[in-house]
Amino acid sequence: MTIFFSRQPHLRPILLALLLSNVAPAAHAAGCGPNVLGPSRVMPIGTQGGGETGLKTYPRSLPLADHEIVLTFDDGPWPGTTPKVLDALAAECVKATFFLIGRNAAAAPALVKREITEGHTVGHHTMTHPSLTLRGLPDARAREDINRGIAAVDLAAYGTAGTEPRVPFFRYPGFGDTPALNHWLETRNIDVFSADFWASDWVPMTPEAELQLVLARLDKARKGVILFHDTKAQTAAMLPAFLRALKQRGYKVVQIVPGPGPIATLPAPADWTSATERTLQKMWPKAPLQKEPAAPAPGEAVPDAQ
Repeated sequence: MTIFFSRQPHLRPILLALLLSNVAPAAHAAGCGPNVLGPSRVMPIGTQGGGETGLKTYPRSLPLADHEIVLTFDDGPWPGTTPKVLDALAAECVKATFFLIGRNAAAAPALVKREITEGHTVGHHTMTHPSLTLRGLPDARAREDINRGIAAVDLAAYGTAGTEPRVPFFRYPGFGDTPALNHWLETRNIDVFSADFWASDWVPMTPEAELQLVLARLDKARKGVILFHDTKAQTAAMLPAFLRALKQRGYKVVQIVPGPGPIATLPAPADWTSATERTLQKMWPKAPLQKEPAAPAPGEAVPDAQ
């Protein structure tokens, strides 16, 4: 097969996404043994006009099939734990999406480069991960924190940073969005990712307890985008057993990458409700309520802020 890459740089990520969606699983599987979880498929996610997805925050989710999951990790890179997470993923030949804090990426650029070299998707999670979420900041400061984070991650990853992200995927710290910020990101063709369920790994527990909790939630949901933190030692220790359990239970791991066109989603079930506002209000009682909810991950924070 002959592959021609566009002379227009802004089209190359889209062309690469289309290419990966067709050939990446087979190519990656060739180097994997029969007893590992292995790759399933690559799903290009349209970014034209932006969009928001993830049932913890929004009444829509990615169009995953039954027993398909997307692995996502927030807050890294973190030298003490991210290498162990990457080792576990490599051992099972699966790919994840990492939403990086800019200042952590600037402090550990080698880990950012390793994530990309090993084929993972690298998105954005602000520069400083404000403890009160972006909702607690003036709009101008929130935009600045997002822009600085994008620039820091891209500089660590690729050696240069432009005005727009190489990978237009973003996740709010604590899932604390605002309508104004969502609209602004949409005008920049940046997708916003919540999650469909989370590991609650901000709560101290043993790796064994976390494994049982996540598997119970997964078996109930049967599919979806799951939120972990690669900054958590308990998650890094739990991950090998979790990936083995996925294979035993017949789950498939899907990698998401930027793609052409608008984002495709599935509507939430008829009984859908959001945990966003009630959780934010428990954590930050003075936080303003939003008419459209935006779910947080309780206690999600940069390790040196805890």
